[in-house]
Amino acid sequence: MENMNNAAKNTDEKILHPKSGWGMLLLSLLLLAAGILLLIFSAGMGDAWLAVMVVLGVVVIVVASFMFGGLKIVNPNEALVLTLFGKYHGTIKKEGFFWVNPFCSSFNPAAGNMAASSRRKISLKAMTLNNEKQKVNDEEGNPIEIGVVVIWRVVDTAKAVFDVENFVSYISTQCDAAIRQVARQYPYDVSENGDEKSLRGSSVEIAEILKKEIQSRVEIAGIEISEARIAHLAYAPEIAAAMLQRQQASAIIAARQKIVDGAVSMVEMALKKLSDNGIVELDEERKAAMVSNLLVVLCGNKDAQPVVNSGSLY
Repeated sequence: MENMNNAAKNTDEKILHPKSGWGMLLLSLLLLAAGILLLIFSAGMGDAWLAVMVVLGVVVIVVASFMFGGLKIVNPNEALVLTLFGKYHGTIKKEGFFWVNPFCSSFNPAAGNMAASSRRKISLKAMTLNNEKQKVNDEEGNPIEIGVVVIWRVVDTAKAVFDVENFVSYISTQCDAAIRQVARQYPYDVSENGDEKSLRGSSVEIAEILKKEIQSRVEIAGIEISEARIAHLAYAPEIAAAMLQRQQASAIIAARQKIVDGAVSMVEMALKKLSDNGIVELDEERKAAMVSNLLVVLCGNKDAQPVVNSGSLY
């Protein structure tokens, strides 16, 4: 337990406030000029001073060149993580021109083997991760394709650099795992009772749950999740046609149910008005025939063709 606490302490972010680099730049330039002048003036010296002047000039030039290595430039919304002899020295988050210990080296494993100073800096900007579509199973076991867009940023540079191997690939992997975890907890579409969340019908709630799930997984890497949204959601190709037919059938049934409810209400209203106004008296058999005819007209897919009865009603 003590070792774990020490490890956690070593990765706590330490903000550095280094000196301005302009003064050290001027001093380095003066030392470099002095070293060059010493080498030039040594040519006119006697043999006794020649070796001393040359050695002194070379030493001054080497020291000036070494001091140049401590000059660092940090742009806005960037951070520079520094290590000193293999230990975490601190992080510069303030933009500007600074001078630090020349023995310090910038460290960013996400930059790979590239030695460019710009690649060694860590971006503090909000970044977008658009994960590729992946096939998962929902709560009902249906294969679906789902893809998410995650907006994230680094808030703790020490954790991002030292606690994970590569924080960029780490968040991508954890997003894939979080998608699978959330997707199999909810159905693709709303169930018949309609009292539970679904991936398609509860996008806002699912997005918030997905955000919290990803945040809990990337906390160790010092990453903050600003937003997580489902960018693509569809049934897998092998069942897409069958599910489309199922959705169409459900829509047709719902539409027919509304049509029947409306038709019954209209027939009831017609019979009631005929009876209340005393227009015609119908026995049960004629009422049944009238109801049948009206339902056929109101519920049919095509327009009814009128037939004029010129004879007796009975």
